[in-house]
Amino acid sequence: MTAPTPIRRALVSVSDKAGLAELGKFLAARRVEILSTGGSAKALRDAGVPVVEVSDYTGFPEMMDGRVKTLQPKIHGGILARRDAAGHLEAMRTHGIQPIDLVVINLYPFEATVAKGAGFEECIENIDIGGPALIRAAAKNHAFVAVVTDPADYAPLMDEMNANDGAVSLALKKRLAAAAYARTGAYDAAISQWFARVEGEEFPPRLVLAGVRRQALRYGENPHQRAAFYTDGTDRPGIATARQVQGKELSYNNLNDADAAYELVSEFDRPAIVIVKHANPCGVATADSCADAWDRALACDPVSAFGGIIALNRALDAAAAAKIAEIFSEVIIAPDADEGAKTLLAKKKNLRLLLTGRMPDPRDEGWVLRSLSGGYLVQSRDRSVIAGELKVVTKRVPAKAELADLMFAFTVCKHVKSNAIVYAKDRATVGIGAGQMSRVDSARIAVGKAAEAAKAAGRSANPVVGSVVASDAFFPFADGLLAAAEAGATAVIQPGGSVRDDEVIKAADDKGLAMVFTGQRHFRH
Repeated sequence: MTAPTPIRRALVSVSDKAGLAELGKFLAARRVEILSTGGSAKALRDAGVPVVEVSDYTGFPEMMDGRVKTLQPKIHGGILARRDAAGHLEAMRTHGIQPIDLVVINLYPFEATVAKGAGFEECIENIDIGGPALIRAAAKNHAFVAVVTDPADYAPLMDEMNANDGAVSLALKKRLAAAAYARTGAYDAAISQWFARVEGEEFPPRLVLAGVRRQALRYGENPHQRAAFYTDGTDRPGIATARQVQGKELSYNNLNDADAAYELVSEFDRPAIVIVKHANPCGVATADSCADAWDRALACDPVSAFGGIIALNRALDAAAAAKIAEIFSEVIIAPDADEGAKTLLAKKKNLRLLLTGRMPDPRDEGWVLRSLSGGYLVQSRDRSVIAGELKVVTKRVPAKAELADLMFAFTVCKHVKSNAIVYAKDRATVGIGAGQMSRVDSARIAVGKAAEAAKAAGRSANPVVGSVVASDAFFPFADGLLAAAEAGATAVIQPGGSVRDDEVIKAADDKGLAMVFTGQRHFRH
């Protein structure tokens, strides 16, 4: 392989014109001949950069509304020819093909066209054909051709050309080639997913995924694991769209926990606070203000809340920020924050403050993915709380206040790792049991944690007394329900569907409990 030679001829065709004039002027100053088409040629000429139209260069006109313009041997031969292969050089001489040393392409804005809700025909017309072909050709022949698909790479390209008398190193060409294949792969993935949606194919036979690395992380769940954070290109508000206002670098666990907290807090219409620790909520409350909601959420489990992740569904104000700042927290995530809150929290240099701009809609469609050894599990997002109308199955009907608490508790239950038990009173959690192998253990653990929180606060009564209890799935036996009744719960919400439902209903009636079935469970593993 010969040493890199100076770039003498470039093909430029971009939909994103950012930085184009600067690049064009740079190439012209280095006496690089620029071949271009359409809007790119016009933008370069308007900037005073000399351009050769591709149709003039090839002697072949554009046709079919521009669908055919660069799919031509003089273009692809100039890109694909190996400069160290005698046969290739002979073919170039025979057919009058000149080498093209630089290809600067970015693609028709297909993703943006779909995102704005364009119709089928407009989306089809924004599927680029020549662009991906040129990019892939240049990337394949990267030993001799530099390919640039992102305006962010114009500066490194120009720096190398300045440093190497117009040439580009093989190392940079390889990096650019890798980026080029990633771009065309992501582009095809977007088209594939769109077509599947259009055809109503929820789970296509071949799943194509693409992501953009937003952040390289210090490590994964543990220091010996490597990790990075990728976004999927959707605009769902949350951790992927958040702007970090302050604080040290986010970790893998911070990101995971913040996502869990924000998804839960989005479920509520009233001002709400969610405190998450290790992907499970340890305190949730709604109130007339976020400051009041914080007090009530923290009271559920103040020990676990230390070093937790806090999510709000309202803009963070100074009153709430002052209370939150009284304990150590890792992350606060909210749609916005006022200047008073930002100023107050700025004193806590390590606290990460994330602002998303808006709240996600828990009813949005979408996929949830989990990797397995050798594959993926893919499912639709858990978009609802109950399947339809609540069904009262006990002799006693829940009171209005109990019913409001039951719906609150079951909503929280949806976001707690199974087997999940949630006790709630006045739209605040008072005890949470998560991730146990048996439901009765979750019920008892939640009661015990509630008692510990009450004792730490100097209260003699366990807050579970007079509360309601939610279970994410049916009670397989009456023991879990009886544990809740013995602790002082007055009403129960659960999916129902056990072969022992009659036994559980009788136990509830014997204890004077009101119980409703939702017809829908919410396992979360």
